[in-house]
Amino acid sequence: MKIIVALDDSQCSLRAVEFVTRMRWPAGSTIVVLCVAPPLPGGITVPYEPQSPAPELAVATQARLRELVARAERELRESGLSTVGRVVDGDPRAALVEATEQERADLLVVGSHGRAGLQKLMLGSVSSHVVTHATCSVLVVKGPRTPSTPARAGR
Repeated sequence: MKIIVALDDSQCSLRAVEFVTRMRWPAGSTIVVLCVAPPLPGGITVPYEPQSPAPELAVATQARLRELVARAERELRESGLSTVGRVVDGDPRAALVEATEQERADLLVVGSHGRAGLQKLMLGSVSSHVVTHATCSVLVVKGPRTPSTPARAGR
């Protein structure tokens, strides 16, 4: 079984890694730890020409994300799982969907930020997008309910 665990620099994705370490997976399963580096914002210079972000910022971002992937891989390997780590550039929604196709993944595991309303509309939802578009099953790991999170009817 091939499982992709999507990481970003949030507690939500760390919960996804913890979830994967607690589960029993079929023998020979491989966990692909994938972190997507979103495009860095550029600026506008006079006379209104797009400016690329500083190369140092891109290098620092890549290094931070590679370390994040390495930490997750160590945690997964300590649980006896076989891992492969990757950092790719692009829009996280599109890159995760593309990764499920390229890797021929059986499962994609993502964390949920739990955004709602205007915040979800403005920031988008990676988990909602991949649930709809991925070529494999998607497991969305949610965080613990906080006191400010209302319980839904019927739960």
